[in-house]
Amino acid sequence: MMVIIEPGNPKDTEVRALLSKSHALMEQLFSPEDSFALSIDDLCTPQIQFFVAREYDVILGCGALAVKAGYGEIKSMFTEPFARGQGVGAKILKRIELEARVVNLPILRLETGDALKSAVGLYRRLGFNTCGPFGDYTENGVSVFMEKPLG
Repeated sequence: MMVIIEPGNPKDTEVRALLSKSHALMEQLFSPEDSFALSIDDLCTPQIQFFVAREYDVILGCGALAVKAGYGEIKSMFTEPFARGQGVGAKILKRIELEARVVNLPILRLETGDALKSAVGLYRRLGFNTCGPFGDYTENGVSVFMEKPLG
């Protein structure tokens, strides 16, 4: 599988369709107050770097880096169900980490849900460890907070 990770536009038709699958999954698994997915407009702000994974012209997944004060936050990670287990998510995460290093962020953080076992496993395999809530997040019983120092 020859996957390319490149900057993407959340407003592109195919990407928008992918993000709506991601949002639908979050709505299915989590209550609205425990879902922290960014809207398409929120993904188009200057502090967000948005990436897509594609093979040829097929979009396989996406992820974003939100540049915050003193850290980067991983947002909107999602891989098409047919492409899971093929390293797409890992490639997106590695690109996000590279971009975070380019802008000298000291640490990457993320919030995911405890029901997303394979996502938590992927983050652990790529060096993320459990941490406490950060930013505006609070403990809610379903969120898993993770971080990876980039030192």
